[in-house]
Amino acid sequence: MAELVYRGALLVDGTGGHPRLADVSVAEGRIAEIGDPGTLGGRKVVAADGLVLTPGFIDMHSHSDLQILAKPDHEAKVCQGVTMEVLGQDGLSYAPVDDAVLGQLRQQLAGWNDDPAGFDWNWRSVGEYLDRLDTGIAVNAAYLVPQGTLRMLCVGWDDRPATAAELDRMKTVLAEGLAQGAVGMSSGLTYTPGMYAGTEELVDLCEVVGQHGGYYSPHHRSYGAGAVEAYAEMIDVSVRSGCPLHLAHATMNFPVNKGRAGELLSMVDNAIADGCDITLDTYPYLPGATYLSALLPSWATAGGLDAALARLSDVDTRERIRVELEEIGSDGCHGVPVDWSTIEINGVRKPDLHGHLVGLSVRDSAAKAGIAPSELYFDTLLAESLGTSCLMHVGHEENVQEIMRHPAHTVGSDGLLVGDRPHPRAWGTFPRYLARYVRDLGVLGLADCVSHMTGRAARRLRLTDRGLVREGYAADLVLFDAAAVRDTATFESPRTRPEGILHVVVNGVPVIDDGTHTGALAGRSVRNTPTGTC
Repeated sequence: MAELVYRGALLVDGTGGHPRLADVSVAEGRIAEIGDPGTLGGRKVVAADGLVLTPGFIDMHSHSDLQILAKPDHEAKVCQGVTMEVLGQDGLSYAPVDDAVLGQLRQQLAGWNDDPAGFDWNWRSVGEYLDRLDTGIAVNAAYLVPQGTLRMLCVGWDDRPATAAELDRMKTVLAEGLAQGAVGMSSGLTYTPGMYAGTEELVDLCEVVGQHGGYYSPHHRSYGAGAVEAYAEMIDVSVRSGCPLHLAHATMNFPVNKGRAGELLSMVDNAIADGCDITLDTYPYLPGATYLSALLPSWATAGGLDAALARLSDVDTRERIRVELEEIGSDGCHGVPVDWSTIEINGVRKPDLHGHLVGLSVRDSAAKAGIAPSELYFDTLLAESLGTSCLMHVGHEENVQEIMRHPAHTVGSDGLLVGDRPHPRAWGTFPRYLARYVRDLGVLGLADCVSHMTGRAARRLRLTDRGLVREGYAADLVLFDAAAVRDTATFESPRTRPEGILHVVVNGVPVIDDGTHTGALAGRSVRNTPTGTC
């Protein structure tokens, strides 16, 4: 007998096809049977009349790498209906590492992931990290080998091309990570030291990724003044390497790109027509989020944390940085002169000293302090050892809507879970799509939107048994009220649960049951296999 039956649900199966009424049963972690309404029975039967049943949502761009282990109940994601997320994003994460690199990453990424006291860092390789995930997490997780971490490990922090020996080592370590289960490679080409890699180096690495059945997910070199050229470079890397491409948080930001989404999409369409395998993801908000030091020009952080702090302590170097930030446009700020009114500090490591900065723009905090915005920026970075996070209010609604309509589009939250006021996308991305862009604005149809969140994402990940509601597939499921579902997280109160998502099942185990978290840790790592399927 089936362990669980959802009876009479409106089944939206992840293919984009027409919804239909159905019963769906679950047994031994799998979807056992799909039948006509009222025909299936089981030990537990949930009356789903008037509710929508879909595959579990797949977060294609997540920064939960550390928090999913520190707080494995993972309420922020599972309460949205997320049953799988892809970690290792933007070229920076915690495997593969040695002791020295891990120490550097813990400092560099504190603004993204915190550095919790007493945490057990009991892995160094990709395989060991995936094994750690298997000890108990609420949702499934896949991992991308981060190219910046790879470069840190094999080259260091120098702004120069890798030597032949260093490139060979990077390719070897990358191949090991892919063989251990990583689904591809990510880059953060506005973050040091990954941004020091040239196009040829990326092509060489992506050849390895493609040979192992993975895909390349770059945060490319500019979302601002050089956005079109940066996207073109990534497509060129994909074409030359033969590696599938997934454009991370693909959008066109800053005033220079207002209304220019069509240029990106035309480029993508032309490449797809020529045989290139391209997908992309977006989040349904205008502001972005990162760590505050990311705005610095790349040369200012060459050599690592101590070298960066030394530069920020030097009066003449600070002035050189200020000119590049405010007058020229640093590569860290996407080639656009910084507008301090758009940069909002949303998380600090020393709240007793700097909590008053949270929720205010750099411009407004500087005005209160009676100093120049650049001085407040530099002083905060020094006092916080670069561990401050920020929001960047630089997006355009018309670009967001045009890109989300594209048939190559999937959904990624890009959510950071730490900080005083993290971006609400960490708690609200998936219900926001369903509420604002399906029900309220009609930008997407329900079945189409669900396919973006599920079936399309599963195809990119080469999952052969997830992403659809089909007999024999893993039982990752979401039951929600289409009329009531909505995000409640805001920039002022970002850690609030959505409404209308009633049941979430991971590998056949209810994790959200009638709106209540059961405490189940049914997730596991989902690994690439030698044949390139998961």
